[in-house]
Amino acid sequence: MSGIYARRIGVVVASAALAATSGLLTAPTAQAAMPTPVAASTARTYLSQLTVSAEGSSTGYSRDLFPHWITQSGACDTREVVLKRDGTNVTQNSSCTAVSGSWYSEYDGASWTAASDLDIDHMVPLAEAWRSGASSWTTAQRQSFANDLTRPQLIAVTDNVNQSKGDQDPAEWLPSRTAYRCTYARAWVHVKHYYNLTVDSAEKSALQSVLNGC
Repeated sequence: MSGIYARRIGVVVASAALAATSGLLTAPTAQAAMPTPVAASTARTYLSQLTVSAEGSSTGYSRDLFPHWITQSGACDTREVVLKRDGTNVTQNSSCTAVSGSWYSEYDGASWTAASDLDIDHMVPLAEAWRSGASSWTTAQRQSFANDLTRPQLIAVTDNVNQSKGDQDPAEWLPSRTAYRCTYARAWVHVKHYYNLTVDSAEKSALQSVLNGC
């Protein structure tokens, strides 16, 4: 992520059985995946409630201010939890590292069998959050944001796609897989609303355009 993030592996997937029966041209239906974002109608309401403000400065930003991939359980950190959640038939070793499995990247429609081909994307990037209000948060609040498994904030995707996204908002970057853009916008608004982050005018317009087509 333009050197800003160290997101790790992953990708939203689905059941191998469903993938096999749904045909090669159809994305697998995720059985375990990123938490489902609010409906488009709710997202449109949430978007109207967000404070519109010029994007803040990146001055002082460091990804170290958002401690991430914290331990979730045993040897498993947030990254490995998402890898397991978003994959199919994922096998982990004693260190909780994913050693086998398959993953479907919702952003670009690619399928992978090596965890090293995947990153865990922060739906609302850490630097974007910083410029939208998180600069005033405590470190504990930023840690919660960076490891949020309850909201649709973390998703496993193709690594170079995640890196091309960088810290861009939806006015600057959207998934190449157009079928996922509605879910993406819903998730983005869901997260920003929950954390009371601001949106800039171009970002709001881009989100409205996507949500109006949902």
